[in-house]
Amino acid sequence: MEIYTEKIRKNYNQITKSQQKVAKFIIDHPREVAFQTAKQVGQSCGASETTVIRLCYILSYSGFSELQKEIQMSLLDSPSSSVNPIGNFREVSSSLKDKDLIHYVIEQDSAYVKSTLEDIDVKQYQKAIDQLIHANNRIVIGLRSSYGSASWLMFSLNIVIGNTLQYRGEIEDANYLLSQINENSVVIAISFPRYTEETLLFVNAAKKRGATIIAITDDKLSPLGQYADILFRVIAPTPIPLKGITPTFSLLNLLVTSIAASGDEKVQNHMKQYNQISNEFYPFAKKEI
Repeated sequence: MEIYTEKIRKNYNQITKSQQKVAKFIIDHPREVAFQTAKQVGQSCGASETTVIRLCYILSYSGFSELQKEIQMSLLDSPSSSVNPIGNFREVSSSLKDKDLIHYVIEQDSAYVKSTLEDIDVKQYQKAIDQLIHANNRIVIGLRSSYGSASWLMFSLNIVIGNTLQYRGEIEDANYLLSQINENSVVIAISFPRYTEETLLFVNAAKKRGATIIAITDDKLSPLGQYADILFRVIAPTPIPLKGITPTFSLLNLLVTSIAASGDEKVQNHMKQYNQISNEFYPFAKKEI
């Protein structure tokens, strides 16, 4: 069963501006919505009670009370606190040098990684691993600041499962890559502000051809979010390409490691064959003792 955040994400671009205000308020302030009336929710985000109720109908709820009950249950099931774990860290200043700066970066990166991984919906995560393993082919896309992350993911997926390509922008034949996509394909898209239009166009085309879209982005309501079947959120302050690089790679590493550790016969056979070919073909240098 889809949770309310997924329903909002998938319908966000099809609802009115007033309903979008309400939808964003629900996602950003679930604890308030859990104990307010529909009228109070509307007042909190500058909309009417009618707008709140109409949004509930659009999201396939019988009314506001059903949505509110789901939000209350999700808060009870969630182990995470409403307190931002990063908020307690002091801001970087010119006085931070050498060891102080090292410790500060360690603390920051650790907090971002912890927040990002704790935000993962277990069912979505398990679905992503299953889709990645059993897909006929996988295509990774990440442009500009996300290019490095996409390249690493493509390389790593080819080690553990194989048949993974990367769309690298102008140097690629987009038409050919899209012709290889069908309902048995998975596209993993990485995009952070400022979101590149080319990534969105490619993902949109791939979705029309039936591909499963796994999105890695900073917000459930980001432009990439509307196309996602599965979405993972990287939690870090802006600019994400700089501040969020550590949690991004931790998230990608989790996906790759989970595939390798799955015990799936297809995965284990591929990794064994990959290792054999590497030893036969590549003349690796040996460390002198």
